[in-house]
Amino acid sequence: MHDAMNMRFFNLKIDVYVAGRWYLAAPMLLDGQRLDDPWVFTRGMPVDSPGRLLVPIHRPGNPLDFTTAGMGSTPILSERAAFVFRELAARDTQLFPVDVEGQSEPYHLLVVARTVRCIDDEACVEARYYTPEDGRLERVGEYQAVSGLRIDRSKVGDTRVFKTWGGHPALIVDGEVKVALEQAGIIGGYFEEV
Repeated sequence: MHDAMNMRFFNLKIDVYVAGRWYLAAPMLLDGQRLDDPWVFTRGMPVDSPGRLLVPIHRPGNPLDFTTAGMGSTPILSERAAFVFRELAARDTQLFPVDVEGQSEPYHLLVVARTVRCIDDEACVEARYYTPEDGRLERVGEYQAVSGLRIDRSKVGDTRVFKTWGGHPALIVDGEVKVALEQAGIIGGYFEEV
């Protein structure tokens, strides 16, 4: 039984300080065509299979187990990182095989298929919402800025991996997923407790 009230949660972020790290461009179709919506994989909801995709190298460097690709910030995982999500969070995630340019090893695109409205505004350093005065009427009521992210664990339920609701979606994993990723020795990501 997953008890969110007693569980710790972490924001999984890319580590830009990995020496010699690679940077990946946005996933595209195998024939080189761009996807219509580069953000489709990062909205925190299930998606239909995109079919096999190609992830080009934007800047060559050392391969990583966890990174994001393109301006849509699509998570790309090595097989050992994907294994953790497959084993511990299959209900909350989708994994799609991708071909990373120049790599023979398998890689996967990670879709976090759940969004939870759980940001604890009072516990964050700052949580500011869009208002009509900001001139972005389509965003009114969403977060404009969140710093010092903290979540209300009572709103998480049995979800192990999720995006936070509100316009600045963080990729949140529970403590067991964090430990399993650390034990797998993944390179490219780091964790901030929320």
